[in-house]
Parts: sequence; C-alpha cells; structure tokens
Amino acid sequence: MTVNSAVNDASGCPPDGARARRARELLQEERRTRVAQLTVLEHAEDAAPEEGTLARRESLQSTLEEIDAALARLDDGTYGLCEDCGDPVPEGRLEIIPYARRCVQCQQRRR
Repeated sequence: MTVNSAVNDASGCPPDGARARRARELLQEERRTRVAQLTVLEHAEDAAPEEGTLARRESLQSTLEEIDAALARLDDGTYGLCEDCGDPVPEGRLEIIPYARRCVQCQQRRR
C-alpha cells in the first residue's frame, strides 16, 4: 500500500478508518526508526561528542517532534492537509516525508 492510499483519498480528505490506521502505522515506524538511531548515537558518544554528532542528535530530536505532531494531526483530523493553505499535501511529498506539515508550494515560501 502506498502512503497516499494510507493518507488521503481522491478527494484529498484526511484519512479515516483503515487509511488512518495505516498512516499511523507508517508514522510509528518512522518514530521507532528515529528513536533507534538516536539511541545508537547516544551510546556511541564518548565524553566529548563531536559537533557533527550534536547536530545529528538535534536533527533526530526535531524529526521526532515532527512525527509526534503528525500523529496529533491524525488525532484531530488534519493530517495530510497543508497547515498554511489547507490544500491536500501531495502524494509524493507524503511518500518521502510522511510527517510533512505543508504542501511544497507553502514550504518553499517559508524558506
């Protein structure tokens, strides 16, 4: 099953029922992966972690926050909709970044 079929139906509506469960499974798998990466990183550090290690840890923690926010959007029925314009987040974007908050156009405006 693709992320799109797990996320939005053809009308662009947020997921419900089986699609919502599948989207939640995908996000939880992403979360487990990031937690495992963070755990390995933290256990591999010595007394003085390198700058790159610190940056990677911050990036993983930020991604975990984004995943948690996406799970909250699933709960409130706004998952798969752009937080800025309200349009559906494109299928391809959600396949790459299942926790994306914005459509490509709105994300580019924020840069």
